[in-house]
Amino acid sequence: MGLMQKLWRLATGVVSAALLTGLASTAGAAAMPKFTAVPGVPVLALASYDLAALGYVVEEYVLAGDATSYRLVGEARTDGAWQAEAAGSAPFVTRIVVVRPIDAKRFNGTVAVEWLNVTGGQDVGPDWSFMHREMIRSGYAYVGVSVQKVGVEGGQSMGGASGGLKKMKPERYGGLSHPGDAFAYDIYSQAGRVVRDGPVLGPLKAKRVLALGESQSAIFLTTYVNAIDPLAKVYDGFFIHSRFGGAPLLDAAAIANRASSPSGIRFRPNLRVPVMTLITETDLIGSGISGYWTASQPDNARLRVWEIPGAAHVDVYMFQVAASDSGVAPIEKIAPLWKPSTMTIVGKLAKPMNAAPQHHYVAQAALAGLETWVRTGKAPPMAPRMETTAGAAGGAPSLVLDANGNARGGIRTPWVEAPTARLSGLGNSGGPFAFLLGTTEAYDAATLNRLYPGGKADYLKAFDAALARALKAGFVLPADQTEIRALAAALYPS
Repeated sequence: MGLMQKLWRLATGVVSAALLTGLASTAGAAAMPKFTAVPGVPVLALASYDLAALGYVVEEYVLAGDATSYRLVGEARTDGAWQAEAAGSAPFVTRIVVVRPIDAKRFNGTVAVEWLNVTGGQDVGPDWSFMHREMIRSGYAYVGVSVQKVGVEGGQSMGGASGGLKKMKPERYGGLSHPGDAFAYDIYSQAGRVVRDGPVLGPLKAKRVLALGESQSAIFLTTYVNAIDPLAKVYDGFFIHSRFGGAPLLDAAAIANRASSPSGIRFRPNLRVPVMTLITETDLIGSGISGYWTASQPDNARLRVWEIPGAAHVDVYMFQVAASDSGVAPIEKIAPLWKPSTMTIVGKLAKPMNAAPQHHYVAQAALAGLETWVRTGKAPPMAPRMETTAGAAGGAPSLVLDANGNARGGIRTPWVEAPTARLSGLGNSGGPFAFLLGTTEAYDAATLNRLYPGGKADYLKAFDAALARALKAGFVLPADQTEIRALAAALYPS
């Protein structure tokens, strides 16, 4: 009998009554799964450095119980005011990975719970990658949840057929069981309840629980916010990162057939808790997918939308930098990793991928803004939107570009205000994921000389002025200022 099978037996009734008191799982919105700690190292790419040296421990738990599926009552309205009701129940066994401060005094009381992304056919945590630096230095706990079936069981994904946890490491995960993505929403709710009310954080006690998801996970979280959150009421705030224009329907048949609602699904008008949405150029225009432009809506008392010009859906930071970016590595080690490349783990690109640092730094500011909003009630600043011109016959719009080829409007950062390259979230090819990676087109010497006649000194003067404006506006964190300046100096073309 494998480890997970043994743990499954424990989690379904052999664990001591004292451990499981109050944790019996029942179908419905208030269900709480049983949980069991799993010794050993979990399968989830977090870092190539030692998290223990930074004061963090990594732990894994099996969650087991009954999950509820839902169906819509009425239409999938484009205003997001969806109504859902319970449709069925099925048993599940999944896992969560907990990354928490070892010292309880370092814990800031906030837990970021990520709906792990399965676009590539296995669990990854892109929001951990983009924002782990802010989480670690500010004392968050992080939890990654295996929410979707492909991540657990394997199957078809955007990159083709792939194996989930059970196929990757059957001796560890063979006892997991996922009933299908129609049950994913309630599995995610139950994971949030365990984080809030169960001892999966060791000696820590959660005061605030935030929901995080990027890309495909953000699309599912859009449905969660519109249809499930009014019933479940688990999370204190949502970080919805790089969604597009549609959202999955709820019923099992629609999910199995990958049927989405019509494009242009906005967030419901009566949001229960704060929602922070981060949108790159790729997300806004869509690049062949229904873009966020179809769902764009004004900010309101519980919604902030930050759009980042010059940024791509995924980029050099995620592919090349994040795994080595511990926060204590010297700039001499980190700066070379920012070099844009055409070679990736998903194939060779036609053009160098987007190497815009702003995505990473603005994402950290957005997370900090959401955490402050939930903790204090003070909302993050509103941001201007990117400028566009309407597309032909109702098609996707085009970005309005400045004289240097970068998008106008949106959150202004030094990399578009004092550029050394044209940075885009669009226009790449080569492999199934290339359209998400954007491009970097370095300026030639003549363009650099025109922009910065005094060379590097002129560049850094312009960069510093733009950085000061971004800091004052609240779109970059003061904790990142010194590093950003050092990175600019290191990356200026020789």
